[in-house]
Amino acid sequence: MTAQKVPWYRTQIVTLVLLAIVAIVVIWAALAGYHAKGEPAIGVGRGIILLVVGFFAGLLGGLIGTGGCSVMLPIIHFWMGFPASLAVGTTLFAVIFTATSGAWGHLVRRNLDRRATLWLGGGGILGVLLGSWLFTFLAQHQALLGLVLGLLFLWPAIRMIWEGVEGFTGKGPGKTEGNEIPGNGWWMALFGFIVGIATGIAGLGGGYALVPGLIYLFSAPVYITMGTSLAVMVPLALVGGLIKVAQGFVSLMAGGILGGGTIIGAQVGASIIKRFKPHTLKFIFGIYFLYVALKFVLGYFGIRIW
Repeated sequence: MTAQKVPWYRTQIVTLVLLAIVAIVVIWAALAGYHAKGEPAIGVGRGIILLVVGFFAGLLGGLIGTGGCSVMLPIIHFWMGFPASLAVGTTLFAVIFTATSGAWGHLVRRNLDRRATLWLGGGGILGVLLGSWLFTFLAQHQALLGLVLGLLFLWPAIRMIWEGVEGFTGKGPGKTEGNEIPGNGWWMALFGFIVGIATGIAGLGGGYALVPGLIYLFSAPVYITMGTSLAVMVPLALVGGLIKVAQGFVSLMAGGILGGGTIIGAQVGASIIKRFKPHTLKFIFGIYFLYVALKFVLGYFGIRIW
């Protein structure tokens, strides 16, 4: 089965609506003078940098099926001065827009498993609630939160490096045929619950765990996995992101600008995906995520690396 061709307006209408919402959020935050605790001043220069960071995060997501948090979070934390807790909440808020745009594109093409989405999403929401509660304790201990983030970044790093090597050697996962994800719904809910906890704690949208988990644990078809993962990330990011807004851990202006960049980048990535070898990109970014993980973990022990 191949993805269905659909009219341009059906795939892009949601993208345009989301960009309009992003613009409203950014303008409101600017006019209302909304500032989260520890939020750096965001002028024109920082705004442009955030937009570019969001664009490249979305571009990567469009090429290899991630939400972009793994790119945005370390950049705004280490190089733009956002406290770890604020970086977590802000990037998770941005992923609401990225995941919604991407999931809609897969939905109109019937490129996702609705049953699996409901089970994974239901368990994931419960996990996000628990993870968000745990986050309130970790947020008061920035060094410990950094250690947790570093350990969680090890997973996407190892996963991407491994899949990159598999791609170079021709031993990647077989492209299972079919249009549904096999497996017991309760096991999917449990898996979603675990991913949700990590999302609530670390602010990573969940794609870094959902994609390999569905492929390797549930033998899911690859193209169905991408769409289902993005669809599941919508409620996880929505619930987790709004909770962090209420908790005061989101810079609405920065999150909106990042979200706008990711939406545009994701569309570009989806349109040029056939020009790149995904395993090469995974290997390169796997090395980058390994560096980020080491930076977080070593920082906890007082060892600073550039």
